[in-house]
This record gives sequence, structure tokens and C-alpha cells, in this order.
Amino acid sequence: MAQQEDVFKKLISHCKEYGFVFPSSEIYDGLGAVYDYGQNGVELKNNIKKYWWDSMVLLNENVVGIDSAIFMHPTIWKASGHVDAFNDPLIDNKDSKKRYRADVLIEELMAKLDDKINKEVEKAAKKFGDSFDEAKFRETNARVLENQAKREEIHNRFVKALNDNDLNELKQIIIDYEVVCPISGTKNWTDVRQFNLMFSTEMGSTSEGAMKVYLRPETAQGIFVNFLNVQKTGRMKVPFGIAQIGKAFRNEIVARQFIFRMREFEQMEMQFFVRPGEELEWFAKWKEIRMKWHKALGFGDNKYRFHDHDKLAHYANAATDIEFEMPFGFKEVEGIHSRTDFDLGSHEQYSGKKIQYFDPELNKSYVPYVIETSIGVDRMFLSIMAASYCEEKLENNETRVVLKLPPALAPAKAAILPLLKKEGLPERAREIMNVLKYNFKCMYDEKDTIGKRYRRQDAIGTPFCITVDHQTLTDNTVTIRHRDTMEQERVNISDLQSIISERVTISNLLKELEN
Repeated sequence: MAQQEDVFKKLISHCKEYGFVFPSSEIYDGLGAVYDYGQNGVELKNNIKKYWWDSMVLLNENVVGIDSAIFMHPTIWKASGHVDAFNDPLIDNKDSKKRYRADVLIEELMAKLDDKINKEVEKAAKKFGDSFDEAKFRETNARVLENQAKREEIHNRFVKALNDNDLNELKQIIIDYEVVCPISGTKNWTDVRQFNLMFSTEMGSTSEGAMKVYLRPETAQGIFVNFLNVQKTGRMKVPFGIAQIGKAFRNEIVARQFIFRMREFEQMEMQFFVRPGEELEWFAKWKEIRMKWHKALGFGDNKYRFHDHDKLAHYANAATDIEFEMPFGFKEVEGIHSRTDFDLGSHEQYSGKKIQYFDPELNKSYVPYVIETSIGVDRMFLSIMAASYCEEKLENNETRVVLKLPPALAPAKAAILPLLKKEGLPERAREIMNVLKYNFKCMYDEKDTIGKRYRRQDAIGTPFCITVDHQTLTDNTVTIRHRDTMEQERVNISDLQSIISERVTISNLLKELEN
């Protein structure tokens, strides 16, 4: 685990050093859990968004996009349940004065027990070698059974406490299992209390006439309140979906793990409207489609898993997360929820307007049910960076840091490098750059040795380096170097366009989804 934490620290400093992510307002000592994306980060982020957007609205003729405002009528948040129910259970340690989410402390307690069990299994596997029967060992080993029973007991109490909204029981679990504060090491806890996560502000010119409004904590409600607008103007037939990418804001008290949990973040959400009674069929279908989207990036299928929810939100009848193996364990990157008719039904009730769809096949009107797919762009960004970050030992005992980003997502697709800063090489390199720049984000670099320039491009994940040398001037060929293998080949300048295009276009990724 310590080694993984080490990798995570290196990844965070790599993000800053190479222009991916900066702490916000850094010259003023930063602002907690708010980050800015640098010159390479913004390109990667835009490519992630494009991959998602195109997979939704290009591949599905019944999915369209919108872009709704961040400010919305405050009653919307009453209707959605956010004013009354958008809370985290918080607990303070009286000695360190640090605040924690009670549910996270209990989840971490269960994760420690899982680790203990896995260590026992690993130890036995080493001891017994090929003859080791893991299933039997898990069923018979006293220490494994003891930890397993303890974990199940905690889990059952935890799920019941969450579903009953029993804050006293959450505290009691923390007390009974002697959870200590990581800072003070003591068990001196306050009671658990609820804390609403929405940021509020005022709209209007005078304090008397001002209206309290909220910064949206999710983008989904902007889709729901525009359901009829889109359905009627687009003449959409159920089933159909509405996609949106946008900023959301949550006043997270326990914001940590770099850009994993932030106060200002970006979401990619799609709400898919279906006939009542068909929602679980569509839920299963979208689970499959979304998992395929993640796996197409090529990081390895073992990096992903589904995690079904123990506690369903007040609006859901099925919910699962797609989790990705981060350096700090499996964590949620996408949620898929069957939201029933809660949202549209609630907005119909609060607004007093009829929000229904007339189904010509059934010859009746109804409030559609909804399947939601929701990704945090920043979490997706972090998972891609974590999976791509690689330190390699080379034959000459040097090491190189390389970001093995999927080429379609890489910030720059090619770097054009004249071997020398003279003898007509920079001019020829610029000519090549001017041809390629219309189709690909390219970088031009003539400073330092060619080896150092290769390392710089490896560190930001550029798939191709194109070196212009003296031979280029005589026969119009260049050396193209492949990032992952470091292999080099001599190719004609006229072939560059198709060689690069074959590897780096998002449409190649999209074609994989269709297979």
C-alpha cells in the first residue's frame, strides 16, 4: 500500500511539473480542494469529453445534447430532494479538531479487514504453492473466518444505519470497533450530524429583494426541467436520451485525494427516458454499454468492476458504480442509476405543469422512467493519468517516465523535432508542422539534445516524435519514433498524415464500441 501511495505522490507532482494540474490560486497559497487544469491537462480533459460526447450523440441517433445554466430556480432543488436530503454524515475528533465523514471511516474499517484477509490468503498461497486451494482456505482458516465474521457484522450494522438514517448507530459502530483519528490517534469523537453540501448565494440587486439560489450540485436537473422542450422541438420518441457536460459544485468537507473529490468539478451525464416497466432492462443494457466504453481505452479489464449500492437513493430502484483501480484502491468513476419517475414526477408536482409523454404506440400519456449514466470528468482524468503513468528501466540503466495515454486522448499527437537548430532543418520542420497542425495538436521543440526532447514528450504522453535531419532535405523522409516501444522508422513525409491518423483519431475508439 505504501508503494501505491508513493506512486500517487509522484503522479501528483508529475501533473504539476508537466502542466496537467495546478493548485488553484497557488500564488495566494491555494484554495482547498479546487484545482486548475494546465496547458496539457486541458487538452487531455477536452479529449476525454469528446470521447464521451461522441460516443453518446454520434453513435446513438436517439441521444441529443443540451447545455443548461448553472443557476436554476431554487424550487428545483426542493423538488429534487437536494434541499432536504443532500447531506453527508460528519463526525469530529475533539483532540485533532479534524472532521471526517462517518460513512467513510466505517468503509475504511471494512477495507482494513479485507486487507487482513487477503494477506492471510497470500501468505498461505506462498507457503503451499501449487497445491493451495484458496476457496477451501477461506472457508476453513480460523483467522480468515474471524475477520470475515467481523466484517459482515460491521457491514450489516452499517447498511441498516444508512437506510434508517440512524446517526447514533453510525457513531456507535465507530466507538465499538475502536476507530481512531488518523491525526491524533484518539477515540474522542463528537456525535454524528448531517451537513448539507450545496453552495448558496443570492440573486438580485438589493438584500431585501434578493432570492436565495444554489450553485447546482449536479447537472441532471437541468436535463429534467428541459425534458419537454427537447422532446417537442426534437420530435423525440421514447426511448431517448439527453446528454450534458457541465460544472457542478459541492461543499465537500472531506475533500481529498487530489482531484478525486473536489468542490468544483465537471460531470458528463446522460438521462435516458424509457417506458415504465422497461427500466430494468435498459439499466442492464446501459451498464454493459458504459463498461465497454471504459474498457475500450485498453488499460486492462481487471482494472474495472461493478459495485452495486447497499443503500439506494430515495429516487432509485437499481444503482451500480463502475469502479476503477486507483493507486488508493477501487473507486467510483461512473454511476448508473435507475431513477424511476421520481424526478419528472416531482417537477410536475412542484411546478404544477404536466410533464408527460404521449406514447402513440400505447395510445396513452405517462411520466417516463429514467436511466442515468453519470461520470465525474475529473475522476476519469485521474484514473487515466494513474493507469498511464509508468516508470521504465532502460537498457543503459537510465529510467524514463512515460505516460502511456491512449493515443486518441493524448494532449499532443506528434512532436516535430529538427535534429539541429541550423542548416535549414528548423525551416523544413516548420513546413511539416504547418501541414499537420490542421488535423492534429502538434508541438515544435528545438531546445536540448534529441534524447532530452524525447524524454519530455514521453512525460506528457505524445504518441509520435518526428525527427527532421539532413537526410530529410535530400529525400523527404523523416524518422518517426513510437512512444511506447521507442522504436524508430524512416517514413516519407507524405505518409505522416495517414500514419498518425490511424492511431490517434477518436473515431477509431468509437469503432471499437460498435464491434
